[in-house]
Amino acid sequence: MFNENSVLVKVWFGAVLAGTYKFHQVPNLSNLKEEVGKKLVEIGYDIENEEE
Repeated sequence: MFNENSVLVKVWFGAVLAGTYKFHQVPNLSNLKEEVGKKLVEIGYDIENEEE
């Protein structure tokens, strides 16, 4: 349903990068979390070991 160009993916990606939210807070809505995770991993963000 979502892809890397989807508005919600871009919004959540930016929010995680800005520190507003952590990756684990991205909602499990369809494949939103998966797509945000892909973009974060591409830039070197460690989605497995992020600090709480």
